[in-house]
Amino acid sequence: MSATTFFAKCALLPSGWANNVLLNCSEQGVLVSVQADQGDVVPQQAVRVEGPLLPGMPNLHSHAFQRAFAGLSEYRNATLSNDSFWTWRKLMYQFAKAITPAQLTAIARALYIEMLQAGYTSVCEFHYLHHTPDGQPYADDATLSTCLVEAASQVGIGLTLMPVLYQNSGFGGLAPIAGQSRFLRNTDNMLALLARLKPLCEAQGGRVGVAPHSLRAVTPQALTHLLQGLKSLDATAPIHIHIAEQMAEVHACVQWSGQRPVQWLLEHMPVDERWCLVHATHMTPEESAGAARSGAVAGICPTTEANLGDGIFDAASWLSAGGAWGLGSDSHVCVNAAEELMQFEYSQRLATHRRNVLATERQHSVATAMMLSAVAGGAQASGRAVTGLAVGQQFDAVALDPTHSVLAELPTPQHMLAAHVFASHRQSAVDAVWVAGKQVVNHGRHAMASQSAQAFVAARRTLLASD
Repeated sequence: MSATTFFAKCALLPSGWANNVLLNCSEQGVLVSVQADQGDVVPQQAVRVEGPLLPGMPNLHSHAFQRAFAGLSEYRNATLSNDSFWTWRKLMYQFAKAITPAQLTAIARALYIEMLQAGYTSVCEFHYLHHTPDGQPYADDATLSTCLVEAASQVGIGLTLMPVLYQNSGFGGLAPIAGQSRFLRNTDNMLALLARLKPLCEAQGGRVGVAPHSLRAVTPQALTHLLQGLKSLDATAPIHIHIAEQMAEVHACVQWSGQRPVQWLLEHMPVDERWCLVHATHMTPEESAGAARSGAVAGICPTTEANLGDGIFDAASWLSAGGAWGLGSDSHVCVNAAEELMQFEYSQRLATHRRNVLATERQHSVATAMMLSAVAGGAQASGRAVTGLAVGQQFDAVALDPTHSVLAELPTPQHMLAAHVFASHRQSAVDAVWVAGKQVVNHGRHAMASQSAQAFVAARRTLLASD
């Protein structure tokens, strides 16, 4: 790969929108210079970008295999009077029980292409499907993890792999249930897996972190042991945890410990900027303030949280405390970065009866404000240098199509981005995508899109037939 120069008529830099921006990228895909207001004389060798150039969006929370489950739980069982997250989980466990390594590779590869075509340039894979269908380790214990690493490498998306420690079915060390047998590892085994995966991911520019699944799935002793082992392996590695997603989880935590989940975590664990609190839907204002002060990122997954009936994140409390946040597509009922932005803002409008809730004092354009915040928070959660179009950061970028019918002739790039988020089909205006300076989407399509989609459909067909 050779060094590349890009010239964008308008680009969203961390400081805001700028015109006539010259961006120089190293052979490794890292930005070595970003110069705005360069006039309209384009260097001969430059790649010219006509539409608004956006920073690539990190997807901070993904369960890849669940993409093949989308659409299979949208009905109410006649025997259930209260369909919920917990009934959805039973169906998801049933679906997960038969997935093979080849099927996981096919599903992840197609999903990651969908992400790229929808404006995500990297993904944090919260990976808890570890073992064979009968719960036994594969001969190569890293088999399913390496499927994800290979899928990401094949399609060109950035990866932070987050293997999940899952040991219990409930608070207080309750024994796991049958549907969780593919997820289970002891703590030393998890640390050995991380040591195995770390050089593999780093060789392709990725990162390895760890994900204690939730406070209900790991004991305090196991969590402490995990964090101590991780410190020896990589003291800067990201740590992600599901927290306070459901009120039933909050009530169970109080019954177990006398404290709410976020309250317990902040008082008992060294939560800092390495941590991503996934969902954190049900926090008190005091918990929000404490978690924000810790430096942790709130991992918001708006379409999944809506789909599962989780509740609405209290953004006002979080933002008033200066909290960082990013976006994830989680169960992948939707794979679209702009759609998640729209859903997040709309959830806040419904909760507060106001508009443009996630705009900031510094940035009054709500789409621009959300884009900058989500990129910064997602990059922090990924533990990778992908915080936007700035020197020292990887050149991950998305160009919108200025001729798209919903964007064409709008007066400013702020308006174009807002139309992309709130008024277009959201994916349809994505024209080109680069990851580490390499173009992976051209005219809205990835080169492997068709063949990967066919493999995905074949994998799902087989899974449904085996159910």
